[in-house]
Amino acid sequence: MSDTSSAKEILLHKHTRREFRERMQSGELKACIIPVAATEQHLEHLAMEHDWRSVMLVATEVARLLSPEVIVAPSMNIGISEHHMRHPGTLSALPGSWLSVLFDTIRSMQHAGFTNILVLNGHGGNIAPCLGMWGQFQQRLEINLHFESYWNLLPEEVALANLKTKRWPGHAQEFETAFAMAAFPENVRLKAMQEQDDKEPLEATAEAGQNMIDEIVKQVAKYVAGMIDGSNTAEIPPFHT
Repeated sequence: MSDTSSAKEILLHKHTRREFRERMQSGELKACIIPVAATEQHLEHLAMEHDWRSVMLVATEVARLLSPEVIVAPSMNIGISEHHMRHPGTLSALPGSWLSVLFDTIRSMQHAGFTNILVLNGHGGNIAPCLGMWGQFQQRLEINLHFESYWNLLPEEVALANLKTKRWPGHAQEFETAFAMAAFPENVRLKAMQEQDDKEPLEATAEAGQNMIDEIVKQVAKYVAGMIDGSNTAEIPPFHT
């Protein structure tokens, strides 16, 4: 973001401290998205960055739609992936250490002044640990704090209209392969997809992937807009008295 640009930067880490401070002080920034995902094996045909590239794409497109009110924090691109560790190259954090870093990231954004924070998830292994702790995170911070996996906001009718297997999200199956074909086709190894034993990814098409991405971005943007206007608020679990 240059001094002469009228465009509003959507990535937190691209700001100088003055630029960020002035936007917060003006009240312009109203919500923050923290993308979380993983770096792990995705069968023989998809790059290991798939989960975090996907969630980061959704987060940034949502922030562009809702500009200048939304900013995106750096993604947590290592997730809880012990179930993939038999495949060398997978990176995994233990739940306790991962949740500690996530909480500190959320707390930092609260300290910056955000009361609307969405942790947008792109990896299945992160879900159970987050759901187990989320109420305590909300009690500690007492803000409008949400956790949601981006595929949960894909309407069923759109998914069913575009997926031949009718299954999503899956792991490196039709849904994720179609997403990659549309968003980052350089990450899809077509020859490997033909050669591997798992044939479900062969059902994927870039057209279907783009249709689903477009709807996901639309629905996540609607979700965040509701957080901003007060129609989508997270209920903080009651404190014991």
